[in-house]
Amino acid sequence: MATQEPQIGPATRAEALLRMEAFTPRMGLNYATFRNHDYGPQRQSAVSMLSPYLRRRLLTEPEVIAAALAAHGPQEADKFVQEVLWRGYFKGWMERRPEVWANYITGRDADLVALGEDPGLAARVNAAETGETGLACFDTWAKELVRTGYLHNHARMWFASIWIFTLKLPWRLGADFFLRHLLDGDPASNTCSWRWVAGLHTRGKPYVAQASNIARFSGGRFALQESELATEVTGLMDEEPDGLPHVKPLRSVLSPEAAKPSAVLLTEEDCTPASADLASLDIRGAARLYCSHLRSPRRVAAAVSTFEEDALADTVARIGLDAQPWAASEPEALADWVQSIGAQQIVMPYATVGPLGDWIARALPLLRARGVAVAEWQRDWDGLVWPHATAGFFKVKKRLPDILTKAGLT
Repeated sequence: MATQEPQIGPATRAEALLRMEAFTPRMGLNYATFRNHDYGPQRQSAVSMLSPYLRRRLLTEPEVIAAALAAHGPQEADKFVQEVLWRGYFKGWMERRPEVWANYITGRDADLVALGEDPGLAARVNAAETGETGLACFDTWAKELVRTGYLHNHARMWFASIWIFTLKLPWRLGADFFLRHLLDGDPASNTCSWRWVAGLHTRGKPYVAQASNIARFSGGRFALQESELATEVTGLMDEEPDGLPHVKPLRSVLSPEAAKPSAVLLTEEDCTPASADLASLDIRGAARLYCSHLRSPRRVAAAVSTFEEDALADTVARIGLDAQPWAASEPEALADWVQSIGAQQIVMPYATVGPLGDWIARALPLLRARGVAVAEWQRDWDGLVWPHATAGFFKVKKRLPDILTKAGLT
C-alpha cells in the first residue's frame, strides 16, 4: 500500500486543537533539534504544520505557546516559542511599513505585464511553477507545493533562493506563486520572507542556497553539485536604492460601539471571535467574507479558497451566528448591503496590511459617505508584539519575556 501524504485539513478549530495536542510532546528539544530537517511530505514529524490554523486564528498564538511552556518549560520550549513569535513580528513589521506591501503590489503587477509580453520569461516561469526546470530538488518542491498547499520552511528558503539567484526570475512572481498556493499564505510573512532571501529585508544579506546544506537537511534526498546553484550571489538592493521606508506609528483602531446597529463581517483574519464581543453588539446582519481570490490577479489554488470557506463555515457554526457567505467584490456592494440592513457600523477582525486591508481601504470612503463606521476587534497579542517590530527580529526577541508576562503566559 502506498504511503499517504499528511493532509492539512479539515479547517476547523476542533481539528486544530487535536493537532496541537498531538504535537505538544514535540514542541521542546525535539523541535529545536530537528525543525530544520525536511525529510519530505511523508515524514514531516518534526514540524507542527499548525501554520494554516494559526494563520486564520483557528488556533491563537498564546494557546500554542501556553501548550509548549506547560509541557516543556521556558528553556526547552524556547525555539518553538520564537518561531511562533516570527509570525507576529512580520505582521507588525509590515504594519509599521505599509509602503513595502504597496511597492510589492506595484512591482508584482509590472512583472505580470512583463510576463505577458515576454514569451521567454513566461516559459521560464511556467517551468519553475510546474516543476520542469531539470533541477531535481526545486522541481520536487514546486510540485509538492501545488499538490499539498504546504512546504517545509527550510524548503521555502531554498526554493526562493534558487528562484531568485539560480533561475534569475523576478522575486515578486515567486512570492505570488507561494501566496496563491500556500494554505498558510500570509501577506506579511510571505512578502517579508521573500524579501529576506533577496537581501531586501536585512539589507545586503541574501540567503544563499547551498548544495551541501540541502543534502544535509533533506536527509540526503537531493545530491547536487555546488555548480548547479548560483554561487556568486548579490542581493537585490539596487531595486530599492533608497532603502527601507521610515517606520510609521501603528494605525489607530476604532472600537465597536455596543449601542450602534451593527453588521458583523467575519474574515479569515480571525476565526475565533470572542463570544463576549459578539454578545455586546446590536447585530442587524452578518456575513462571512471570502477574500482568498484577492491574493493575486492570477488564479488562486482551489485548496486555498476551500480552506478559507471551511474555516469560516466552522466559525459561524461555533458561534451560532447566521452569517451569509459573500465573496468580496466591488466595495460598493458592501456599502449597499450594510445600508440595506440598517446598520451604522461594520464590526470585523482587524484587517492587516495585505489584500483584505487594501479592499477595506477602497470601501472606507463609500462607507463614510453613507454614515457607516468600520470598527475592529484587535487581539491583545498583536498589541504586545507589534510595537516592537520596528527593525530586525532580535529587537522583538529581546522583549519576549516581557511579552509573555503581559500575555499571562509566565
